[in-house]
Amino acid sequence: MSGSKEKTTSNKRKIVNDPVYGFVTFRHDLLLDLVDHPYFQRLRRIAQLGLSYLVYPGAVHNRFQHAIGAMHLMQSAIEEIRYKGHAISPEEEFGCLCAILFHDIGHGPFSHALEHSIVHEVKHEEISSLLMHSLNREYGGKFDLAIQIFNDQYHKRFLHQLVSSQLDMDRLDYLARDSFFSGVVEGQVGSERILKMLDVVNDELVMEEKGIYSIEKFIVARRFMYWQVYLHKTVLSAEFMLVNVLKRAKALAEKGVTLFASPSLHFFLYNKITRVDFDENSEALDHFIRLDDFDIMGAIKVWCHHEDFVLSELSKGLVNRNLFKIEMSRTPFSDEYFNQKVKEIALECGLSREEANYFVIRDRVFNRAYNVASDVIKVKLKDGSVVDAASASDHLNLKALSNSVEKYFIAYRR
Repeated sequence: MSGSKEKTTSNKRKIVNDPVYGFVTFRHDLLLDLVDHPYFQRLRRIAQLGLSYLVYPGAVHNRFQHAIGAMHLMQSAIEEIRYKGHAISPEEEFGCLCAILFHDIGHGPFSHALEHSIVHEVKHEEISSLLMHSLNREYGGKFDLAIQIFNDQYHKRFLHQLVSSQLDMDRLDYLARDSFFSGVVEGQVGSERILKMLDVVNDELVMEEKGIYSIEKFIVARRFMYWQVYLHKTVLSAEFMLVNVLKRAKALAEKGVTLFASPSLHFFLYNKITRVDFDENSEALDHFIRLDDFDIMGAIKVWCHHEDFVLSELSKGLVNRNLFKIEMSRTPFSDEYFNQKVKEIALECGLSREEANYFVIRDRVFNRAYNVASDVIKVKLKDGSVVDAASASDHLNLKALSNSVEKYFIAYRR
């Protein structure tokens, strides 16, 4: 972990070439210093879409690229809001840009896989908060305002909405970027037009009425991307297999079985780490920021040859893309069907029921493109009044898209 001694900036303004937006400019010296920090560089080694590349070969982009893209969109949004007469000081602009860069800094390897396997009840948002405060200490409080904006503690609430809302720069970038790299054209959004339609009314981020169709397309694109990419059944199969690989490794480690692992992965496998073990200077946080996708996949490649049948078979399935067969349904799969699959695998492979359970997964997924109970997207009508986007829409029923669609699945060894 870095010490508390204040750092000074060393970089000058630079331009990077982004495949989605073209040239992206870093307009503040400290932004580039932040991006060059090891905490942030780690995001180059964290996949944006986890194991989705097993379905979409081009989806190999990372969270570093996404953060840079979100920062670029934030710069454009601030320019547009200023153009429409709303004051945003240079300090507030810098705070917003840092806040959007911070938003994914605490993600672990393969996003949520670690949260559900070898680390107990520790969410990436909590890690992000710890890393933000650590960086703020390291740079002598230069990110105070960014943290306030990030946590919705600053008096100009619309700045927080640019970072986190149903129409934030995070969502605008990941839809555009994930669509671009996966090749799923239904996910493409007109981010440039949406940014041009942004305005502020009563300290709330709003869209001009003439941008309503762009909002509709944005929400529909989000729904498509969830079903076709984020919740694609083969992606679900692979990601839940990964969770079970890590759960099996953790179970073996708790029994004292020797497993190949990098020092930081070894730390989490052989220790029970919960939220109370994390703070800004903890050993747990130190090991967490050293973990990335390469630690996990490097271990899994070696585990393919482990003497434990369960660990070995699950690992080989991921490495060789021999994934679980998956069935989807609108209704839950019965206990009888689940137990039947477990029993079949136990008999076929000579396993105990406990061991066979690793080869059958039963769960459910949700897709809600627009949440009317959350921080809704507001539309400014021509008469100056402000309404929910669902009320302003006359082309598509956005209220229908606000309904949560639930699907159940069972996945099992072929």
